[in-house]
Amino acid sequence: MRKEVENIRVYVAGKYNDKNIISILDNIRLGIRTCTELLLKGYAPFCPWLDYQFSLVLREGEHIEKEIYHKYSLSWLEVSDCILVLSNYEKSRGALREIEKAKELNIPIFYSIDKLEDFNLPKFKDIIGLFKDKEKKEK
Repeated sequence: MRKEVENIRVYVAGKYNDKNIISILDNIRLGIRTCTELLLKGYAPFCPWLDYQFSLVLREGEHIEKEIYHKYSLSWLEVSDCILVLSNYEKSRGALREIEKAKELNIPIFYSIDKLEDFNLPKFKDIIGLFKDKEKKEK
């Protein structure tokens, strides 16, 4: 585990839904496996493929609308330090929407763990923090 990546929040985006249950399970496996790799490396990944667990504990009569999941995920994206996009994102409306939101918020976007690790994210965070501090002082 690299000490300098501790607490770096990585929003992981990729395809969830698909044409059949086997493909959906493959997407879930890829998403959770990638998040596990990030966690083992010391990052703090947000893993939307674990959302299904909320459904496992709902009581009779309770229901979570799909839009609630979208809002909840975007709330995490907004406070993430970067976004890691999985290879299966091209046909995912949700992942494409998340990429657009990251661009709007100037959140760095990476398309592989290697690229994420090559980028000096801790230094980038420090620089962005300086700008945010300056903006607060000016207000």
